[in-house]
Amino acid sequence: MKSSVEKVFLDYMHDNGLSMTPQRKLIVETFLETEGHFSAETLWSIVRERVSDVGQATVYRTLKILVDSGLADCFDLGDGVSLYEHAYGHEHHDHLVCMQCGAKVEIFDQTIENRQEEVAGRFGFELTRHRMYLFGLCPKCQKEKA
Repeated sequence: MKSSVEKVFLDYMHDNGLSMTPQRKLIVETFLETEGHFSAETLWSIVRERVSDVGQATVYRTLKILVDSGLADCFDLGDGVSLYEHAYGHEHHDHLVCMQCGAKVEIFDQTIENRQEEVAGRFGFELTRHRMYLFGLCPKCQKEKA
Protein backbone atom coordinates (compact mmCIF):
# COMPACT_ATOMS: atom_id res chain seq x y z
CA MET A 1 0.00 0.00 0.00
CA LYS A 2 1.11 3.56 -0.60
CA SER A 3 2.30 5.20 2.60
CA SER A 4 -0.22 8.09 2.91
CA VAL A 5 -3.10 5.88 1.79
CA GLU A 6 -1.96 3.15 4.12
CA LYS A 7 -1.86 5.63 7.01
CA VAL A 8 -5.41 6.85 6.31
CA PHE A 9 -6.69 3.27 6.17
CA LEU A 10 -4.79 2.06 9.22
CA ASP A 11 -5.81 5.14 11.25
CA TYR A 12 -9.46 4.55 10.30
CA MET A 13 -9.17 0.87 11.25
CA HIS A 14 -7.54 1.73 14.58
CA ASP A 15 -10.07 4.48 15.40
CA ASN A 16 -12.93 2.05 14.75
CA GLY A 17 -11.50 -0.95 16.58
CA LEU A 18 -10.91 -2.96 13.42
CA SER A 19 -7.93 -5.17 12.73
CA MET A 20 -5.89 -5.55 9.56
CA THR A 21 -6.11 -9.13 8.37
CA PRO A 22 -4.05 -10.58 5.52
CA GLN A 23 -7.22 -10.85 3.41
CA ARG A 24 -8.16 -7.20 4.05
CA LYS A 25 -4.62 -6.10 3.20
CA LEU A 26 -4.80 -8.01 -0.10
CA ILE A 27 -8.21 -6.54 -0.94
CA VAL A 28 -7.07 -2.97 -0.18
CA GLU A 29 -3.87 -3.40 -2.20
CA THR A 30 -5.85 -4.84 -5.12
CA PHE A 31 -8.39 -2.01 -4.90
CA LEU A 32 -5.61 0.58 -5.00
CA GLU A 33 -4.00 -1.09 -8.02
CA THR A 34 -7.31 -1.27 -9.93
CA GLU A 35 -8.13 1.90 -11.86
CA GLY A 36 -11.46 3.05 -13.21
CA HIS A 37 -14.99 2.13 -12.16
CA PHE A 38 -15.61 -1.44 -11.08
CA SER A 39 -18.10 -3.55 -9.15
CA ALA A 40 -17.45 -5.52 -5.98
CA GLU A 41 -17.77 -8.68 -8.05
CA THR A 42 -15.05 -7.49 -10.43
CA LEU A 43 -12.74 -6.71 -7.52
CA TRP A 44 -13.51 -10.08 -5.94
CA SER A 45 -12.62 -11.80 -9.20
CA ILE A 46 -9.27 -10.00 -9.37
CA VAL A 47 -8.52 -10.77 -5.71
CA ARG A 48 -9.38 -14.46 -6.22
CA GLU A 49 -6.83 -14.66 -9.05
CA ARG A 50 -4.22 -13.89 -6.39
CA VAL A 51 -5.66 -15.85 -3.45
CA SER A 52 -8.52 -18.22 -4.18
CA ASP A 53 -9.98 -18.49 -0.67
CA VAL A 54 -11.00 -14.84 -0.19
CA GLY A 55 -14.75 -14.69 0.33
CA GLN A 56 -17.09 -12.36 -1.50
CA ALA A 57 -18.51 -11.08 1.81
CA THR A 58 -15.00 -10.10 2.93
CA VAL A 59 -14.59 -8.04 -0.25
CA TYR A 60 -17.95 -6.29 0.35
CA ARG A 61 -17.10 -5.54 3.98
CA THR A 62 -13.65 -4.22 3.05
CA LEU A 63 -15.12 -2.01 0.31
CA LYS A 64 -17.50 -0.54 2.90
CA ILE A 65 -14.52 0.24 5.13
CA LEU A 66 -12.72 1.83 2.16
CA VAL A 67 -15.76 4.03 1.46
CA ASP A 68 -16.26 4.93 5.13
CA SER A 69 -12.57 5.83 5.47
CA GLY A 70 -12.74 8.18 2.47
CA LEU A 71 -10.42 6.12 0.27
CA ALA A 72 -13.17 4.95 -2.08
CA ASP A 73 -16.33 6.33 -3.58
CA CYS A 74 -19.37 4.21 -4.34
CA PHE A 75 -22.17 5.06 -6.73
CA ASP A 76 -25.11 3.42 -8.48
CA LEU A 77 -26.12 4.66 -11.92
CA GLY A 78 -29.65 3.33 -11.55
CA ASP A 79 -29.11 -0.23 -12.66
CA GLY A 80 -28.74 -1.64 -9.15
CA VAL A 81 -25.00 -2.33 -9.48
CA SER A 82 -22.76 -0.35 -7.15
CA LEU A 83 -19.54 0.83 -8.74
CA TYR A 84 -16.41 1.84 -6.87
CA GLU A 85 -13.55 4.15 -7.70
CA HIS A 86 -10.62 5.72 -5.91
CA ALA A 87 -11.47 8.85 -3.94
CA TYR A 88 -8.43 9.72 -1.82
CA GLY A 89 -5.86 11.75 -3.71
CA HIS A 90 -8.03 12.00 -6.81
CA GLU A 91 -9.50 15.25 -8.06
CA HIS A 92 -13.25 15.76 -8.07
CA HIS A 93 -14.94 14.83 -11.32
CA ASP A 94 -18.38 14.17 -12.73
CA HIS A 95 -19.42 11.49 -15.20
CA LEU A 96 -20.86 11.10 -18.68
CA VAL A 97 -22.60 7.72 -18.95
CA CYS A 98 -23.64 5.98 -22.17
CA MET A 99 -27.11 4.51 -21.80
CA GLN A 100 -26.45 1.88 -24.46
CA CYS A 101 -22.99 0.41 -23.81
CA GLY A 102 -22.42 1.69 -20.27
CA ALA A 103 -19.22 3.58 -21.07
CA LYS A 104 -18.26 6.07 -18.39
CA VAL A 105 -16.20 9.19 -19.02
CA GLU A 106 -14.83 11.29 -16.18
CA ILE A 107 -15.27 15.01 -16.80
CA PHE A 108 -14.49 18.27 -15.06
CA ASP A 109 -15.86 21.63 -16.12
CA GLN A 110 -15.15 24.69 -13.99
CA THR A 111 -18.16 26.57 -15.39
CA ILE A 112 -20.49 23.80 -14.19
CA GLU A 113 -18.74 23.69 -10.81
CA ASN A 114 -19.14 27.47 -10.41
CA ARG A 115 -22.81 27.29 -11.39
CA GLN A 116 -23.49 24.58 -8.82
CA GLU A 117 -21.94 26.77 -6.12
CA GLU A 118 -24.11 29.71 -7.24
CA VAL A 119 -27.30 27.65 -7.18
CA ALA A 120 -26.51 26.20 -3.76
CA GLY A 121 -25.73 29.67 -2.42
CA ARG A 122 -29.01 31.03 -3.73
CA PHE A 123 -30.78 28.52 -1.49
CA GLY A 124 -28.49 29.16 1.47
CA PHE A 125 -26.52 25.93 1.09
CA GLU A 126 -22.80 25.55 1.50
CA LEU A 127 -21.74 22.64 -0.71
CA THR A 128 -19.53 20.06 0.91
CA ARG A 129 -19.61 17.56 -1.95
CA HIS A 130 -21.72 16.56 -4.93
CA ARG A 131 -22.09 14.07 -7.74
CA MET A 132 -23.32 14.69 -11.24
CA TYR A 133 -24.07 12.10 -13.90
CA LEU A 134 -25.04 13.05 -17.42
CA PHE A 135 -26.68 10.27 -19.42
CA GLY A 136 -26.74 9.92 -23.19
CA LEU A 137 -25.15 8.03 -26.06
CA CYS A 138 -21.41 7.90 -26.62
CA PRO A 139 -20.05 8.62 -30.12
CA LYS A 140 -19.67 4.90 -30.92
CA CYS A 141 -23.28 4.11 -29.97
CA GLN A 142 -24.56 7.18 -31.85
CA LYS A 143 -22.79 5.90 -34.96
CA GLU A 144 -24.23 2.40 -34.52
CA LYS A 145 -27.72 3.85 -34.05
CA ALA A 146 -27.52 5.95 -37.24
